[in-house]
Amino acid sequence: MNNNQPIGVFDSGIGGTSIWKAIHQLLPNEQTIYLADSKNAPYGQKSKEEIIALSMKNTELLLEMGCKLIVVACNTATTNAIRELRAKYDIPFIGIEPAIKPAATHSKTQTIGILATQGTLNSELFNKTVERYQDTKIIEQIGHGLVQLIESGNIDSVEMNQLLTEYLTPMIAANIDYLVLGCSHYPYLIPQIKKILPPHIQIIDSGEAVAKQTQNVLKEKVGLSSLTESHPMFYTNTDPKVLSDILDNKYQVLCKDF
Repeated sequence: MNNNQPIGVFDSGIGGTSIWKAIHQLLPNEQTIYLADSKNAPYGQKSKEEIIALSMKNTELLLEMGCKLIVVACNTATTNAIRELRAKYDIPFIGIEPAIKPAATHSKTQTIGILATQGTLNSELFNKTVERYQDTKIIEQIGHGLVQLIESGNIDSVEMNQLLTEYLTPMIAANIDYLVLGCSHYPYLIPQIKKILPPHIQIIDSGEAVAKQTQNVLKEKVGLSSLTESHPMFYTNTDPKVLSDILDNKYQVLCKDF
């Protein structure tokens, strides 16, 4: 393992690019490889066993490509599979969990909302996290249909606005002052969400925190890249257009069967 080997990033589709962008912004000289497992999206509706199997498949492909560290840029995969990944593979893993702590810590109304997939909200890891904040009322909402619309390129659609309005209205009525986005796809919905939420409600996602944790683990365990520039690589197992569009067509996206 050498310092200039790539960081691997995987997600159940294109959503984890919100995490990749935060990592690339903080660590622009790190070579990165991104896997969009869009063929199997969303992970949130699959069983724990299926999620573990898919996460291992993605991990093994990234290891074949020589990755020095792997970022599980998917809340559902982290909350259901990261323990098994760390037990099986001798490589550092960075996970992504809903940022409940900052929301609960700073909430003045003692009421926060979380929008996440069914797989994340039902996971043991998520529920253990929630137990730590019993003084805070947490309004949980499964984002049925949101990932599918994002994956099909329908972020600004009427249907998306209808779903978001349906999911967020009860949270507003419950007097939340923080909304936690518990899926790496959801940061791409922030412009629409802001149109629905009152301005005093703050939105929290995990991208910046994951990027900082990646930097810390690289320094402590693997080593930072000495490259002066990087050439990110992106792979998808479906039509590359949606992934290319979400990256503003700045990078080549390769189609690969995995």
